[in-house]
Amino acid sequence: MSQVTLPHDAKAGPTKPEVRAVTLDKLGLQPADHFVDVGSCTGSVTIEAARRVERVTAVERKPKRLDVTRKNLAANEYDADVTLREAEAPDGLPTDADAMFVGGSRNFEAVLDHAVETGVDRVVMNVSRVEPAGDAIEAFRERDLLSEVVQLQVSHGYELAGATSFRSNNPVYVVVGRRDAEGL
Repeated sequence: MSQVTLPHDAKAGPTKPEVRAVTLDKLGLQPADHFVDVGSCTGSVTIEAARRVERVTAVERKPKRLDVTRKNLAANEYDADVTLREAEAPDGLPTDADAMFVGGSRNFEAVLDHAVETGVDRVVMNVSRVEPAGDAIEAFRERDLLSEVVQLQVSHGYELAGATSFRSNNPVYVVVGRRDAEGL
């Protein structure tokens, strides 16, 4: 996975590189896909997807965060046609998406309803807190989307007293949905 340059800060996020790698793998993006990033924030997932697909729509409700997405996109190379929309999802979501990433828990049930109604094939939601993760899993299950749940715990090494120790990031729950899901 090539490096993403994020010179601009949104005071939230970004989705960490290791989590992005798993998230994008679970989305199974194909070159002809239309990918939607719901809650683009820093644009890290938008940028990674824009390097893999033809078309990306990034939706962000906060104008300052959308501006951060725009600036970070400008600092990176990609070939996709990228559309940025300032809206609170599900408003602003396209009706022809193939794959969708939900980066936060705000309005996620309405976003999932939109995904089901418009025939989105693959949906991945990342959640960093236990209670919202349980709510997300149940919401995916209720909509017959739940394919799998992956809990990621990433730790990075650092030097401590002449040896290597590890500093852990908070765990992230990757809730994976597919239109043809058979459940867990």
